[in-house]
Amino acid sequence: MLESAGFGHRLDRRQFLASTAFVSALAASPAFALARSNAGSWDKVQTLLDDYVANRKLPGLAASVARGTDNADLMFAGTLGLDSKRGVDADSLYRVYSMSKPVTAMAAMMLIEDGKLRLDQSVGDFIPGFAKPMVAIDSEKSLDARPASKPLTIRHLMTHSGGLGYIITSKGALLKEYARLGLIGAVVSHKDLPSLPKVVPAPSLEEFAKRIGSLPLMYEPDTRWSYSAGLDVLGYVIEVVSGMPFEKFLRTRLFEPIDMTSSFFVVPPSEMPRLTTNYGVVGGKLYPIDSATDSAFADSSDLPLGGGGLVMSPRDYDRFLLMLAGKGAIGRTRVMKEKTVTLAMSNLLHAGVSTQGTGIVGQGFGAGGRVTLKSDPLGAGIGTYGWGGAAGTIAWVDPTKRVRASGFVQFMPSEAIPFGKDFGNSVYASL
Repeated sequence: MLESAGFGHRLDRRQFLASTAFVSALAASPAFALARSNAGSWDKVQTLLDDYVANRKLPGLAASVARGTDNADLMFAGTLGLDSKRGVDADSLYRVYSMSKPVTAMAAMMLIEDGKLRLDQSVGDFIPGFAKPMVAIDSEKSLDARPASKPLTIRHLMTHSGGLGYIITSKGALLKEYARLGLIGAVVSHKDLPSLPKVVPAPSLEEFAKRIGSLPLMYEPDTRWSYSAGLDVLGYVIEVVSGMPFEKFLRTRLFEPIDMTSSFFVVPPSEMPRLTTNYGVVGGKLYPIDSATDSAFADSSDLPLGGGGLVMSPRDYDRFLLMLAGKGAIGRTRVMKEKTVTLAMSNLLHAGVSTQGTGIVGQGFGAGGRVTLKSDPLGAGIGTYGWGGAAGTIAWVDPTKRVRASGFVQFMPSEAIPFGKDFGNSVYASL
């Protein structure tokens, strides 16, 4: 459910196992040098990172953990890649993929706070193609559709409850249209991945929104939770409402005020030496997908995808979590009202939305992230808000147990190695 896709590469375990292109690309001389920080009271987290490197599961990892709004303990182990001698640190750059979604959703919540946008406002007010949404009768077989019973709203975009499709969840006829129209989920690699089609991405957020608005929904709004391109569409809504490019809005209203200086949709050439390598996992071995020397994230782009496009440092993502833990503020710098953040981190799903058979079964969903409503096997408290990324990253804020945490790795598919589970266990075992 946290997979991502780009340039037509639908990345799932079966396709990785079927692939042979990565085998010859593995770096010949792995460098497993150790880089670490003072782990403070989070010794079990540091031990986990060290063990992953010592056992050669991954070349390098980073983590940031803190109590409430205390200063974070930033922890590291290993190097930026198998062929790198540069140690991981707080400013290393990671493809956070779907961990972009909470960032985009909070940006939209700012506009709701400003009175320029309403949570239950129709998306059709901003994108004409959604003015009269249609629902596919059987999206796998054809694009035949009937009128939806209700509008698609901003709430639906934030919570994946409007029936919108995604290139990694759609199938059959609808998937073919997503690919044909360049409705990618994220950038992945310059490499040709065997058996996976090439897709020419939509040239801009505006065109992305227009094209997806021309297609039917997979389901009736408010009937089921289904992972979607909602946050990508929301990025364009933010452009329309704010009157400025989506990326500029993020930088002006969020990144710069709280000192997030290492968050990019396109990594500048001067910052490429900080970029980690992303790996595919095949048979327990690592094969490079995207490295700093030939990264798809260095390409100029007019498609800043709010659902999966950001590259960020551990320090930056912790600043974002610190703002959430501080209910909209870091120290004297406030970017959102407390009530806005509280609402955003609450369950925003309407009653009756089914989560059966999904990655959030029995739980809730807020503005771009999962919300814990009942006992969590990792030990998270009720009201915990957060999400993960396609390359294994994970982050959350737990207001009940006063913990904020984020873990950084780079491998696909995200379920190939149980880092998220291991990291969560290490955090709560340290309390």
